[in-house]
Amino acid sequence: MSHVIEPLLERRRRCLLMAAGLLAGALPATVAAADAGREAPRDLVAFTENLPPMNYLDGGEARGFSSELLRLMAAEAGLPLRIEVMPWQRAVHEAARQRDGVLYSLTRTPEREAQYRWVGPISERRVMIYRLHRRTDIKLTSLKALNGLRLGVVRDSASARQLLADGLRPDIDLEFALDDATNLRKLLAGRMDLIVLLDWAAAWHLRQLKLSYATLQPVLPFDVDKSYWYGLPLDGDPAVARQLQAALDRIRRDGRYERLRQRYFD
Repeated sequence: MSHVIEPLLERRRRCLLMAAGLLAGALPATVAAADAGREAPRDLVAFTENLPPMNYLDGGEARGFSSELLRLMAAEAGLPLRIEVMPWQRAVHEAARQRDGVLYSLTRTPEREAQYRWVGPISERRVMIYRLHRRTDIKLTSLKALNGLRLGVVRDSASARQLLADGLRPDIDLEFALDDATNLRKLLAGRMDLIVLLDWAAAWHLRQLKLSYATLQPVLPFDVDKSYWYGLPLDGDPAVARQLQAALDRIRRDGRYERLRQRYFD
């Protein structure tokens, strides 16, 4: 009987070994197929404007506090990133067309609340009315009491629109310029009496001119209850927003945020 059983056992053993070999050979292919089906991270495409020191174009590259912070966050989260700098309205339009778009530096307002997935805040946003430190003759308690003083503001900016809505008159109460740097030079030259500036922008532009922040004296707060944020599209992957927020939180905790901030403001 053993002469019948032993060949059968041998054949069964060989079949088992062959089956094991086939499975072992198939395993890498199965893993490879699973890996092939897994999507590689898609590039985040961020859109912003020239608003130094928050974000601006320098030598063909996006720079500024918000831009550098976003690069740190993307690297921390393992997300490929490219940044494009363009006029603001175009940036808003382009970001809305991208499922993986990021728009910044974006003021978070009640009107915009339901339009984006918010990541941040990037920083506080404090827009102030300044005079030159030496102009101790200027005493201002309200923008309704300019009494002949001229206030500089960037044409077509949110601040300009608000001042016009409040009843201030172009070329009488308001002095327009294309950007903050031009307005500041006009203030220093005595061509106007007051200027509307983000506090970060005031410090940054004075530094470019080798002047102390104390050159300007805050007179009145103009818009100080909002912050800058990154805005991601509502139809984008919510996991991306969570990854970026977690990365920002870690960067704040470990001190990298504050070190970056000091390079631009302190």
